Amino acid sequence: MSSSIVNEPKTGTFQIRINPDFKEELEKLYSECGMTLTEAVNIFFHMSLVTGGLPFMVNKEPRIVMAGRMADYILSLHEKGMESVKSEKDLISFDELYARYEDRE
Repeated sequence: MSSSIVNEPKTGTFQIRINPDFKEELEKLYSECGMTLTEAVNIFFHMSLVTGGLPFMVNKEPRIVMAGRMADYILSLHEKGMESVKSEKDLISFDELYARYEDRE
C-alpha cells in the first residue's frame, strides 16, 4: 500500500447511506487508529484494488481466511527480502534485526 494513499488529492465523490449510530462508532474506532472515516474508506478501496477484490474473504470462518492471507503476505515479504540479497554481506543477524526493531520503539 502506498504510504501516501491518505494524503493523495481526491476530486471524485462517493456517497453512502449509513446508520448514524454505526457511523459514530466507526468514526470513533478510526479516530483511535489516527484516521478519519473517509481515510479508512479510501484505504479500503485502495486495498480492494491491490488485492483484486475485497481485501478480506466473507465467510463463516474469517479467522482462518485472515490467517492464510497473513501467511501469504509474510511469505511474499520474505521472498522480496531474499531477492534483495546480493551477497552474504547483505544479510543481518537476528540480534541485529531485533536491535533495530527496539531502536524504533
